Amino acid sequence: MKNDTRIVHAGSHPEAHGGAVNPPVYHVSTVTYPTVGAMKAGEKTPYDGMRYGRFGTPTSFALEEAVCELEGGFRTVSTASGLAAITGTLSALLQAGDHLLMVDSVYHPTRRFCQEHLKRYGVETTFYDPLIGAGIARLMRPETRVVFVESPGSLTFEVQDIPAIAAVAHAHGAKVVLDNTWATPLFFRPFEKGVDISIQAATKFIVGHSDAMLGTITCADSDLWMRVKSSVATSGVCAGAEEVYLGLRGLRTLSVRLRQHQESGLLLADWLKARPEVARVMHPALADDPGHPLWRRDFSGACGLFGLELIPGYTSQAVDRFLDGLQYFSLGYSWGGYESLIIPTSGNIQRSACPWTAAGPTLRIHTGLEDPQDLIADLAAGFERLNNL
Repeated sequence: MKNDTRIVHAGSHPEAHGGAVNPPVYHVSTVTYPTVGAMKAGEKTPYDGMRYGRFGTPTSFALEEAVCELEGGFRTVSTASGLAAITGTLSALLQAGDHLLMVDSVYHPTRRFCQEHLKRYGVETTFYDPLIGAGIARLMRPETRVVFVESPGSLTFEVQDIPAIAAVAHAHGAKVVLDNTWATPLFFRPFEKGVDISIQAATKFIVGHSDAMLGTITCADSDLWMRVKSSVATSGVCAGAEEVYLGLRGLRTLSVRLRQHQESGLLLADWLKARPEVARVMHPALADDPGHPLWRRDFSGACGLFGLELIPGYTSQAVDRFLDGLQYFSLGYSWGGYESLIIPTSGNIQRSACPWTAAGPTLRIHTGLEDPQDLIADLAAGFERLNNL
């Protein structure tokens, strides 16, 4: 089955909902049982079927089944946000005395969770160079339990050699956790590359319309799924009924939207490369990007999220003037929705294991679904403001 077909039919069971194409929104807290025997039987498998609203409903089961099929895992857990998926996974896998290897280009809230919460609970985090590859072996310890990867990095877009990292991690008895949001469930097959748990900030491309917070955790096997599911359920984390519905609805058009995000994003990236104001474009699908060989080997596509560095000499006031007057690019921290976004990233790129250097101001662009020629015209007018000293 091809992805375009799979994404329409995965997790769809109209026969279970009176023939309805989409499962209805189940607003559930209490689930009743016909007999004491049925109640006791349910206690033995609390996460299968309808047991309690926080543990899952037919709506969340449909989303989880669909995401799991697309990513190629054993089973998926839905959560209230992408960050909840990350923190829920790390909390399930780590305990006091454990060691975590965290990629230095990671999403900032993940870094903060490691530095604040995990540290407080006795888990030590070592940040590592995203380009380390098999060299990560020198950082492994007997107490290393998890190696966390994010590829590409969401601000600087380095592509990691995940198969090489996974081989080393597994040889040392550690699990590999991936934030797979940039690639979505379609462009990177995590479990074929050695990943044990794949996380999606479903808020972004899966929901696709900037109107719901949602996360997913897909596990490679039954033991990992039970460990994560029980930990997440015990902590009281669950996705809302409406949010799950919006995620499932957005998922059905994901492949169509991604084709436009990818096409427009590459068009903008090529156009920006030719601008005299731009020192470099950070997009792994470009042939001259340092991460392109790994991207070409491991990925089947690219979304419209990428970065750029301006040439040195532009003041912060000039960059603000460039950004403030944009018509179609909104200033916003998320990505993956239908609308184009842009943010300044200078000063927001934190590193502790490897240096990050940029001589000029840096920006991040999420390419939405607008006509790319309108987006180019908007950026061209912005460059005129930038140069209007």
